[in-house]
Amino acid sequence: MSRLLLNELDAVVAIAREGSFRGAALALGMSTTGLSNAVAKLEAQVGVRLFNRTTRSVSLTDAGRAFVEQVNPALRDIHGALDAVRSQQATPSGTLRINAFAAGAREIISPLVLEFLRRHPDVHVDLVTEGRLVDIVADGFDLGLRRADLVPADMIAVPLGRPQRHAVVASPAYFKQHGKPHTPTDLAGHRCIRTRLPNGALFRWHFEKRGESVQIDVNGPLTLDEASLARAAVLEGMGIGFFLEQDVRADMAAGRLTRVLDDWTPPIADLCLYYPGRRYPSAALKAFIGLARELGRKARGRDGA
Repeated sequence: MSRLLLNELDAVVAIAREGSFRGAALALGMSTTGLSNAVAKLEAQVGVRLFNRTTRSVSLTDAGRAFVEQVNPALRDIHGALDAVRSQQATPSGTLRINAFAAGAREIISPLVLEFLRRHPDVHVDLVTEGRLVDIVADGFDLGLRRADLVPADMIAVPLGRPQRHAVVASPAYFKQHGKPHTPTDLAGHRCIRTRLPNGALFRWHFEKRGESVQIDVNGPLTLDEASLARAAVLEGMGIGFFLEQDVRADMAAGRLTRVLDDWTPPIADLCLYYPGRRYPSAALKAFIGLARELGRKARGRDGA
């Protein structure tokens, strides 16, 4: 049998883990065609089918299941050895994969990601945004980006000095016609843009003031699952929206949106990068974390000044 290539083994393990070619392709940063070709090549080399495939599903054959169970530990050891070698690089290079939520990614793209790439042109950053929380290790990411209170307990967190806060806003025209709410309970008499979470549940608006915490199930003419769509609806005067502050900061500054209930939306948690405590982080990962810590210290210094 000819030598098995590492990417072919990675492909098989990723498909088994994700349960689909599409999910595995996203996790590995490959096309589904490239992934399918890698599996076909490996199956030809070993002489057995590893997957049962239909137009709707993919599953391991008995031979494939036994193969993955035996290969997976060895593959982890190989990647560990590669990480150990990469950690000795003097110049950061290779690919860094980061999983983030969209609003957080917008917060770090200019001050952190683009600055890092200017300093380290041999590194490629693959930044993936999604609303759901993922297992960054299982899904092949080097780093995650979430609020501090959402960082898994077994991860190392790097605070970025960018506290997250919500903002309740609507267009000036909406408030001229309907008036402004002065307490969260006043929202019952207003048209609000509802938000659906990645798990399908409707998001409840959270408020806090002087130790009093309130959660409101708002009502309104529209339910959306993407912040940019909700912002567009609010800008058109459709109703009141509840956003992360950074999503509407420019609109508030320009007068396109007006903020209310400001005293009911205190800062909630810092924005954090997080990563597993690997024994051999790559030179690129160490450099990125170093820059993140540097920017976090500067941000906290400005806030304390």
